[in-house]
Amino acid sequence: MKNSEPIIKVDHLFYRYEKENVLEDISIEVPKGAFLGIVGPNGSGKSTLLKHLLGLLKIQQGKIQLFGTEIRSFKDWDRIGFVSQKANSFNTGFPATVYEVVLSGLTRKIGLFRFGSREDRKKVDHILESVGMLDFKNRNIGELSGGQQQRVFIARALVSEPDLLILDEPTVGVDAQNVNQFYDMLENLNKELHITLVLVTHDIGVISDKVTHVACLNKNLHFHGSTFEFNALKERDLSSIYGHDVQVITHHH
Repeated sequence: MKNSEPIIKVDHLFYRYEKENVLEDISIEVPKGAFLGIVGPNGSGKSTLLKHLLGLLKIQQGKIQLFGTEIRSFKDWDRIGFVSQKANSFNTGFPATVYEVVLSGLTRKIGLFRFGSREDRKKVDHILESVGMLDFKNRNIGELSGGQQQRVFIARALVSEPDLLILDEPTVGVDAQNVNQFYDMLENLNKELHITLVLVTHDIGVISDKVTHVACLNKNLHFHGSTFEFNALKERDLSSIYGHDVQVITHHH
């Protein structure tokens, strides 16, 4: 793959449920190494766009390319990791350690109910360290806070070494005190491990503070560009996207 080729390329994507358009003429490019934040109000089409990127919805109109390949013929799904809003609904009685949960991210490679090779175990330790959870590796997943669980789920998605990580509202269920640390961790993963990230979030303050690129979605694509360009937008411009007053509060450290 050429460096100049975007990891994700969406061209003139439309999607409708029954008679209502949910996405209208969406075109987005995500370059390698970017950290894209997708923001928009409830019902703006963010989840529908994510389902398209993950191959879960059939394209009605438009085109999507992943790593330079048309999504219809894309087979390398191991190159994409996904983290959903799990912390909010996770079964805290689930009998597995942090280590076992992360190792399960290698199931396709090593098979079910295997302990993994020495190399696999080193890989699990390394990725747990990168998300700040190595000290918890023998702890039961149900004993952790929502924020800690989400870090473990991110480690599970990363252990297979994907080139792209997609996160859907990952701070749902994470207490406010830990949200900043959580976003710091994502920023470090992007900068230090050079993983391309796509983050769907309601938190506009994080967008202006952490990501490299921003897409504002509300059925149409109202903005797509660098964080620098996004930060130059006036609050009244954002309010017109959201349909109500919006105040941007950045997260200082």
